[in-house]
Amino acid sequence: MSLFELDGKVAVVTGSSRGIGRAIAEELAAHGARVVISSRRQDACEDVAAEIDARHGPGRAVAIAANISDKAALTAMMEKARATLGPIDILICNAATNPYYGSMDGIGDEQFRKVLDNNILSNHWLIQIALPAMRERRDGAIVVISSIGGLKGSDMIGAYNVSKAADFQLVRNYAVENGRHNVRINAIAPGLVRTEFARAMWEDPKIQEAAAQRMPMRRLGEPRDIAGAAVFLSSQAAAWMTGQIVVVDGGSTI
Repeated sequence: MSLFELDGKVAVVTGSSRGIGRAIAEELAAHGARVVISSRRQDACEDVAAEIDARHGPGRAVAIAANISDKAALTAMMEKARATLGPIDILICNAATNPYYGSMDGIGDEQFRKVLDNNILSNHWLIQIALPAMRERRDGAIVVISSIGGLKGSDMIGAYNVSKAADFQLVRNYAVENGRHNVRINAIAPGLVRTEFARAMWEDPKIQEAAAQRMPMRRLGEPRDIAGAAVFLSSQAAAWMTGQIVVVDGGSTI
């Protein structure tokens, strides 16, 4: 049996109608998991689920929309996921927001609260919802998609970086509390990945080229570059790993 096999596992991936979340959901399904596709729009989720079913067979993916800013909606999504596919073995907290670019001393209170609520509090809610059943079964893997922004400062996305640094500590704390229950909680810190979410950071060809030249691998990331790390952390290959931050950034932080 491969260390990376996920046959029979049920995974929930937030923000999985596009970008990194979609790539992760597709790779989890390719390794045998049944996946819940979740983002704000039901139709977008259904399109992705249909493509996964077409590739791997009916019933491999289910579309359940939910807004990460709404605790009741997240609770309902997780309950429907359990009712439809069974107990949740893997939770990937990928959805996030960044409504502001510029100096932190210019961000409005509501914008800052939105960043903190959507990027930290929503992950806390999702973990809280998933944990009781995982602890009871003494098995579970939770992965928070953070960012290398949480490792450094920025004059453009400072508030976002604050939230991503907080995600690291969220993961560490939950890992300390739940390792005894055989529930593993880790984070992935991607570098600059070519997604719609990060378009403002790479859309200008000159900025993109400059960013790529600062990386040892001389290219921006693609969503699938992050998916492998998520499969690893979700599988038995990472059975003795918890509370860690896996940096996947083409070498930019070195």
